[in-house]
Amino acid sequence: MLDAVVFSSLFALMSIGLTLSYMTAKVPNFAHGSFITTGAYLGFTFYKFAGLNPYLSLPIIFILGGLAGLIIDFGVIAPLVRRGASLVSLITATFAIGIAFDGVIGIYADLLSNQYKIPESRFFLLANQDFTFLGENGLLYVAPAALLVISVALYVMLTRTRFGVAMRAAVENPSLATVVGINLNRVSAVSWFLAGGLAAVAGDLFILRLPGNPSLGTDFTVAFFSASLLGGLSSILGAGIGGLLVGAGEVLITVFGAQVVGVWFLEYQPAVPLVMMIVGLLIMPQGIVAVDYRRLYRRLVRK
Repeated sequence: MLDAVVFSSLFALMSIGLTLSYMTAKVPNFAHGSFITTGAYLGFTFYKFAGLNPYLSLPIIFILGGLAGLIIDFGVIAPLVRRGASLVSLITATFAIGIAFDGVIGIYADLLSNQYKIPESRFFLLANQDFTFLGENGLLYVAPAALLVISVALYVMLTRTRFGVAMRAAVENPSLATVVGINLNRVSAVSWFLAGGLAAVAGDLFILRLPGNPSLGTDFTVAFFSASLLGGLSSILGAGIGGLLVGAGEVLITVFGAQVVGVWFLEYQPAVPLVMMIVGLLIMPQGIVAVDYRRLYRRLVRK
């Protein structure tokens, strides 16, 4: 149950970031996992070279992860969109970016190992840097608290600020938003910055619980895409709910399956989010938030 709380909170952060970038660019970002890996290696680097606890380096990692998002937006996505690139071309571009990121991170890991004599650079865990409170690891409290604070901040930004209103208008009707003077490039830049920053924060926190490696973010690709699709790919609220369901479901279903049928079931843990997504979309094709729950409740009451 404790692992479920931690993983579901971090998956929700990943899914919210992915949804933010999709809402503005209308492109599923398959390089999103690279932000997670980047956050993990930044946290490891700050700890090794500056002695910073992963919690203390969170603000810096959020900014650097956001800058990585801006690089992708300004350097690849925005130019391709201006040239009228098709959706297939844009998706392929995000695949290529993800592969390039993984390669660069792999080179960096080798640099840490060969040049700076850090042998654990390809497999590291900073669990000993976590604090304890009431007999439990601090991440149990920090992960859901971070999700709550970030969710509230996003809600306030989107509903209570002029920029938030402009951002929602740009998402719902880009052509009309341009006519009334909304800067779509600025909206896209903020979305990609937040996407990169949130994913990097999740990566930094993950290494307090799971080992970091060059493929960390790639390994989570199915999970956070499943969460975003289950929640409704165009809804931040849905992404958060989907992340909570997929994160908790992956842990609890895997553990329950291992107890019932045997430990061999643990090998199939990566397939759990995919199955959850398929079943969820068969029942709710538009995602969780698109369901008319009042109508559903009335039908159930009548029966």
